[in-house]
Amino acid sequence: MIKVLVVDDSAVVRKVFSEELSRDPEISVIGTAPDPYVARDKIVQLQPDVITLDVEMPRMDGLSFLRKLMKYHPMPVIVVSSLTPRGGEMAMEALEIGAVEVMCKPGEAYTVGEMSRDLIEKIKVAARTQPKNVEKSQGTDIPPPRPALTRTTLKIVAIGASTGGTEALKEVLLRFPSNAPATVIVQHMPEQFTRAFAERLNGICAIEVKEGQTGDTLRPGLAIIAPGNKHMMLQRSGAIYSVLIKDGPRVHHQRPAVDVLFRSVARNAGKNAVGVILTGMGADGAAGLLEMRQAGARTVGQDEASCVVYGMPKEAYNVGAVERVAPLTRVTDEIMAML
Repeated sequence: MIKVLVVDDSAVVRKVFSEELSRDPEISVIGTAPDPYVARDKIVQLQPDVITLDVEMPRMDGLSFLRKLMKYHPMPVIVVSSLTPRGGEMAMEALEIGAVEVMCKPGEAYTVGEMSRDLIEKIKVAARTQPKNVEKSQGTDIPPPRPALTRTTLKIVAIGASTGGTEALKEVLLRFPSNAPATVIVQHMPEQFTRAFAERLNGICAIEVKEGQTGDTLRPGLAIIAPGNKHMMLQRSGAIYSVLIKDGPRVHHQRPAVDVLFRSVARNAGKNAVGVILTGMGADGAAGLLEMRQAGARTVGQDEASCVVYGMPKEAYNVGAVERVAPLTRVTDEIMAML
């Protein structure tokens, strides 16, 4: 009997996998875990023969966990995720780390039944393999691996604006569909006005718009506006993005500052993000948008003709941070096309 541990943050996926795998008389699902920390304890407790592992999970992503597992307790692992189509970048990384096999979760072209049959077959093969400690086998001359989970299914839109930005943001967000990508926004505005501004947009947009609080989790259909007189930063735990609201010195004489937000997005979202710089006076956002672009993000700058003040977009364009220039009426279309 092959003992299997299912590791996935979705309760539905854990239930489906457990039911489908248990149909085979040679397989016993001895436990499930919603994240790598619970999985670690259950591996010690239950001693599974094979693990099925998701990639996008809270607290620690699957590839980071796989790397630790292969270093300290090598065992057969099958990565099952919507992020791992065969031949894709993340699938190759999982195999390099030490996964026996990678599979995609069921989708439009891949039914639960088909996935179950494939997974059962791969589990039986995996149970007969002897995984090796990849780190030891590579030797000391191999450079350290890059951070795991360079791509996530959740995409982030980061927008910065100043003078004329309230109406520009309204124009952009009104065109967002209800399932638009998670969005973080810095608009230069005094603290007593940002909540009312967010509530106004929330009442007229298809998406939810709110003033940010530390710990707010990003999700599709939600836009978070930095509160006045506070900086807002994007943070990430595993595949979960949230915001951090903090004090700090003014940047470009501004708090919140667009550069503070954009730099945090560059660090934590990289190529999963689109950065947008709208109308405004000064240079705030130019350096941060450049960091985003250098980290693999796509970027958009509002054009001069539609800006109230062509300051921030101009500075961003001049330093090479803007990939595409668009009139205000086309900014939302550019964002969606890039995603």
